[in-house]
Amino acid sequence: MPYYFCYKIALYLIRHIYKMKNSLIAHINKFVKLDEQETELVCESVNLVTVKKKQFILKADEVCRANYFVSKGCMRLYFINGNGQEQIMQFGIENWWITDYWSWGTGQPSNYYLQAIEDAELISINKKTYEELLLEVPKVERYFRIILQKVHAATMRRIEYSRDQSDEERYRQFVALFPGFVQRIPQYMLASYLGFTPQFLSKIRGKRESGAKSQESRKK
Repeated sequence: MPYYFCYKIALYLIRHIYKMKNSLIAHINKFVKLDEQETELVCESVNLVTVKKKQFILKADEVCRANYFVSKGCMRLYFINGNGQEQIMQFGIENWWITDYWSWGTGQPSNYYLQAIEDAELISINKKTYEELLLEVPKVERYFRIILQKVHAATMRRIEYSRDQSDEERYRQFVALFPGFVQRIPQYMLASYLGFTPQFLSKIRGKRESGAKSQESRKK
């Protein structure tokens, strides 16, 4: 391969790596402000992972070795319930972290599968490096504490909604909060996450679309 093309490929890769890592730094800086040295330490502590659609980076009975920041794409974390059905616990899209925190933190085998719904670009950090980084850059510890607080609050709200809202109300609220995201994932996955069947979701969507058409007809 001619030198010029090798140079162009190398330059593209460098720029792409910089862009991916910069997405993480930009997210961290929304919550804490890193100086130049701290930014360099963070960038040196993480790795880049490219995942193809439907590829797994974790399967049940494996130990989860990293926490993943989604730079591009969409991921899902799920387990297989007693009926042999997939139960999705979490989605991960751009600027979200996703992992099995229990397995990652304890080193014990996971019950979960972590799979790409779309081609994805991830930034990963392993447990040992993570612990070292928290000591070297206390601001990063504050950043992750904020992120985990948000995760916990979201989990509590999800439990509350599952008990106090009907299935249709939960669906409508999810669509209102994440309208673009709903278009990116298969219907059966959304149903699994919200805790009802794809058939029921189709019924809800049908009512929603029918209602929208009726409103348009009245305006005309």
